[in-house]
Amino acid sequence: MTHPEPHAATVLVVEDEPDIGALLGDLLESRGYRALVADDGRAALRLFHERRPDLVVLDLGLPGMDGWETLHRIRDLSDAPVLILTARAAEEDKVRALHGGADDYMVKPFGYEELFARLAVLLRRSRPVARDESRYEDADLVIDPVSREVTYQGRRVELTPLEYRLLTTLARHPRKVLSREQLLELVWDDPYAVSRDVVRIYIGYLRRKLGADVPIETVRGFGYCYRPRHRAAVTARTS
Repeated sequence: MTHPEPHAATVLVVEDEPDIGALLGDLLESRGYRALVADDGRAALRLFHERRPDLVVLDLGLPGMDGWETLHRIRDLSDAPVLILTARAAEEDKVRALHGGADDYMVKPFGYEELFARLAVLLRRSRPVARDESRYEDADLVIDPVSREVTYQGRRVELTPLEYRLLTTLARHPRKVLSREQLLELVWDDPYAVSRDVVRIYIGYLRRKLGADVPIETVRGFGYCYRPRHRAAVTARTS
């Protein structure tokens, strides 16, 4: 078995089928990841508290605390990416998982190469956003790329990394309509993400956190547009 690199990403696998859990753990280790395996939700949360993994692969059909509750508890603790890996193929389950905070969704049986490609994308997304050389500011919104602080109408707003990336992408293209596919590429690094609905869901998160009056417009049939209330948006260099 390949030994993980000192700074290898740690992946927590939550799977109640021992054979599948052991197989995923071995595959992850062979690809250079550090693997943790839990067979139920409570064990997963204990490991999550103790080891703070970089990513979680989560089954839904767990004994005791099911995958839905486990996902909810993880989201209370962290923004670490969560990939749902389950036999449930119904669209309503996928939508429920995305609404619940999952970042991706795969249905069993699955291809190993696709799984690892998706893990790589999720880990790339979760890295801190590269610091832009400029600060964004308009009459309502200020985005400081150095501190990663966002203020809206003078109020500081706490955003998750994905929410921050989405807002920054929209603000840096003011008055331009960006399609769901463009946003999946620019924000999620994947134009073929599990569902285009994830964009709509995260737009909803931004509107709830910034306020109903935030000027993010839905352009039906096309996408979304950030339209500042005043014509001039100010972009100033940071030191």
